[in-house]
Amino acid sequence: MELQDEIRIEAPRSKVYEGLNDPEILQECIPGCEELVKHSDTELEAMVVLKIGPVKAKFSGNVTLDPINPPEKFALNGEGSGGIAGFAKGGAEVELIEDGDETILRYTAKADVGGKIAQLGSRLVTSTSKKLAGKFFERFAEVINEQS
Repeated sequence: MELQDEIRIEAPRSKVYEGLNDPEILQECIPGCEELVKHSDTELEAMVVLKIGPVKAKFSGNVTLDPINPPEKFALNGEGSGGIAGFAKGGAEVELIEDGDETILRYTAKADVGGKIAQLGSRLVTSTSKKLAGKFFERFAEVINEQS
């Protein structure tokens, strides 16, 4: 599955980039995130509880940040296990475009799921993924705007 979208954030690109690299801000914005630990500038460990249709699972996993051309472009990849519920892995490419005093955040994300979650059907998984991504970016924009 692939998701693409963009959001306008009322802050300069440098502030948006800093926010995307701040574990406290990310933990606050990631739906269901119970814990986010930064092991290095490029490695994070997360604990997230998600409900997809009738399946509720606690995922633990790792996220790796790949600075392609910071602060303009970077990628992140991750994978997590939800035990009996299954697994999820994927990644995203993020582009931050300066537009005056604001920033356009454009992303393309790809995800793959397996186990019980995959049995729920691609329409439910895709719609839930879009909703979660939307919640993350809406909250992220709110947090960054509050700090500006």
